[in-house]
Amino acid sequence: MTAKEIRHAYLAFFESKQHNIVSSAPIVVKNDPTLMFTNAGMNQFKDIFLGEAPARYPRVTDTQRCLRVSGKHNDLEEVGIDTYHHTMFEMLGNWSFGDYFKKEAIAWSWELLTEVYGIPKDKLYVSIFEGDEKEGLPRDTEAFELWKQYVPEDRIVLGNKKDNFWEMGDMGPCGPCSEIHVDCRPDHERAATSGKELVNADHPQVIEIWNNVFMQFNRLKDGSLQPLPAQHVDTGMGFERLVRVLQNKASNYDTDVFQPLIQFIAKKAGIAYGTDEKTDIAMRVMADHIRAISFVIADGQLPANNKAGYVIRRILRRAVRYAYTFLDLKEPFLNQLVPVLAEQFKGVFEELVLQQDFVQKVVLEEEVSFLRTLATGIQRFENYTAKQADFLMSENAIDLEKSFEDPWVYSILKDQMVISGDFAFELQDTYGFPIDLTELMAREKRWSVDMEEYQKSLQKQKARSRAATAIDTGDWITVHDDPETEFVGYDFLEIETKILKYRQVTAKGKEQYQIVLQKTPFYGESGGQVGDTGRLEDHSRMFSIEITDTKKENGVIVHFADSLPEDIDGQFWAVVDEDKRVQTNNNHSATHLLHAALKSVLGDHVNQKGSLVNADYLRFDFSHFTKITEDELAAIEHIVNKRVRDNIALKEQRLVPYEEALSSGVTALFGEKYGDFVRIITFDDNYSKELCGGTHVQATGQIGYFKIISESAVAAGVRRIEAITADRAEEYVINQDKEINQLKTLLKGNKDLTAAVTALIEENNKLKKEAEKAVVERSGNLKHEIVHHMKTINGINMIAVHVDLPSADAVKNLAFSIKDIVDNLYLVFTTLIDDKPGISVMLSDNLVTDKKLNASNMVRELAKDIQGGGGGQPFYATAGGKNKDGLAKVLEKAATLIQ
Repeated sequence: MTAKEIRHAYLAFFESKQHNIVSSAPIVVKNDPTLMFTNAGMNQFKDIFLGEAPARYPRVTDTQRCLRVSGKHNDLEEVGIDTYHHTMFEMLGNWSFGDYFKKEAIAWSWELLTEVYGIPKDKLYVSIFEGDEKEGLPRDTEAFELWKQYVPEDRIVLGNKKDNFWEMGDMGPCGPCSEIHVDCRPDHERAATSGKELVNADHPQVIEIWNNVFMQFNRLKDGSLQPLPAQHVDTGMGFERLVRVLQNKASNYDTDVFQPLIQFIAKKAGIAYGTDEKTDIAMRVMADHIRAISFVIADGQLPANNKAGYVIRRILRRAVRYAYTFLDLKEPFLNQLVPVLAEQFKGVFEELVLQQDFVQKVVLEEEVSFLRTLATGIQRFENYTAKQADFLMSENAIDLEKSFEDPWVYSILKDQMVISGDFAFELQDTYGFPIDLTELMAREKRWSVDMEEYQKSLQKQKARSRAATAIDTGDWITVHDDPETEFVGYDFLEIETKILKYRQVTAKGKEQYQIVLQKTPFYGESGGQVGDTGRLEDHSRMFSIEITDTKKENGVIVHFADSLPEDIDGQFWAVVDEDKRVQTNNNHSATHLLHAALKSVLGDHVNQKGSLVNADYLRFDFSHFTKITEDELAAIEHIVNKRVRDNIALKEQRLVPYEEALSSGVTALFGEKYGDFVRIITFDDNYSKELCGGTHVQATGQIGYFKIISESAVAAGVRRIEAITADRAEEYVINQDKEINQLKTLLKGNKDLTAAVTALIEENNKLKKEAEKAVVERSGNLKHEIVHHMKTINGINMIAVHVDLPSADAVKNLAFSIKDIVDNLYLVFTTLIDDKPGISVMLSDNLVTDKKLNASNMVRELAKDIQGGGGGQPFYATAGGKNKDGLAKVLEKAATLIQ
């Protein structure tokens, strides 16, 4: 069976068992602060397990894209090394929400594996939870008795809490699980050693293939287990592992899931797969990583320097580094795998197929950037080791290369040939240069890296990061037991309500409370729109607390406050800040008008890639591959303002079946998870029609005026427009008008401002040239005066003086002019330009080559006296600093560097 046939057979089997097939959730998690990426199939159903949302269907099945490269489930360092770990993988799953439980889950998993897929029964082992005395959890005897109907007792393995009690994280839904393992070893090995002894022993050929999780508990903050409102089944089977078993391969990478990518890489690199382990690992890493990279970008997350963006950038750079080091692919190549991957997922995950060009361009830009980083890092590494080698040779009076030939001398030197862990960490942290590449390059030079020191620096950074982001979240305290909350904010800005539950949260030393209301008019941050603020008033309206923010967490609207009401179980009025909401509505509706205008002016390829909507402005990111011209921006602005003047009434449709909405021509966004019923926001059926859960104006005339204030690049193929509306736009125009009038006044009422400013610029350029000419003439006279300060020390002609010149260029020109007339020159200038102290060092070429002097090293040493730093080339270098009082000491110290 092919991979596509295997996937289809799974979904068809559970559809025959009355399961509804649902689509994969985006791989990038939104509205859940506990997760960055979808790391398990159950993530999108978490709120159902917790009883915070109703299940639309009692039984569902799907294939879910998952990513495990951060947090508790982190397999990154094993990826490509072994046969079965991956960054992105598909998790085939079937779920029961309070419907069937262990009996059906076990029976169906056995039926599918043995009867549909035809896996020999004697190759299968199962495990059950052995219990945990500390947790007060008994052995799962129910699962044990059920499995005895299908497998002999000697094939049932007792598993500990680590292996057979599934938890998503430190807190949340959890329960005992029963795994199915398959023994893929050859018959003679299976006959010699029982597979039972190898279950959960990290044997590469005896692997877990399916996990039946029986969700029964919720892990609280204090570690205790609370029974869930209902019992659920959460099963997951690694698709890549299943394909490997059914295609009778020794590795996941040998299947048709990965081989099209690997063979493409092998052909381009000119290296056959299977000939060398190092190059094989590099190809596996690349084939695996491009899957994670592509799907995360397709779901709307661009590579960046923090959070989810940093994770995907790290994965991409790891792949590029393997290609660069082991396959000698020095030019951007990873992006060429995107079309190959998209072809594989046609008819499965169409979002990648539809965005193939965009994803490829983003990957290409990241590759180009990182290859520059690699070049920079390599140069810094070479400079560092060269400097250290010079020091070792001078200290030991030896030729380092020749010393390698003497084992006794090398045994002594190798302890000194160590690269500082702090330097290795700086390469990684500041320049993005991977530590494993630093280690590899060090070994090639017969050096080592102080990894203990590196780890200390790394742990210090991690501690700082954890301290900056640490959040201590308490358990929910129930006030009123009500299964559902209701958002009424589309129709009301205040409502009478009560508190259902609350919890205390501490972040960065500040205590806050999170509150869930029975009914709320507060919009929870999502879809780019910020959360509402306002207040919660007691029933008498005599007491209130401020609601500082509102967010969504697993579908529940959570209100943030710095304090709690005194009478926590009373009735309250929830009141939204009307002014902020109105301004936010203006900006949100304007983004819809802008999106349509962009498509009209630039083309249908434009798709939203991100947005921010608040009361002050709107930010809209979209796919487009070139800078937008002034004429195009003017046209876009004109179209939006025309729609504003048309005062188009909002057409809002709620609870529209998703498929019906799509067939009506509505715009849906990549990376968003839509339910079975959606909300459509329309401003003219022929202009703007989008799926949206945000708040909007009742008619476009309310927006007043739309003004673009900036257009820029965000990433390859992504542009950003920032704009303002209504009062903010009016203020902007008024301030612009004021500035123009002020300019007219300064220019003595000149009506043609362009001509007047052009004339000023021309006059300024003329004066600059005259000033530069005067400086050159002054420098010409100055160089002859400076030569009189020359002293000869150890055959070197040294000049160390303070010069008074207006610019760094003038100082540099003076230094080079003196170099032309003085041999064996060692020149040190101190300067004070714009009250900032500076140093310049110039060396004759022969002093660099013959005497091994280095201006860059010398200027850094001198800069210590002005509390600064610098660098440059071996023959000319500069430095700046803070302490101008140290300039005199610099001139005194200059001679000591050549004595």
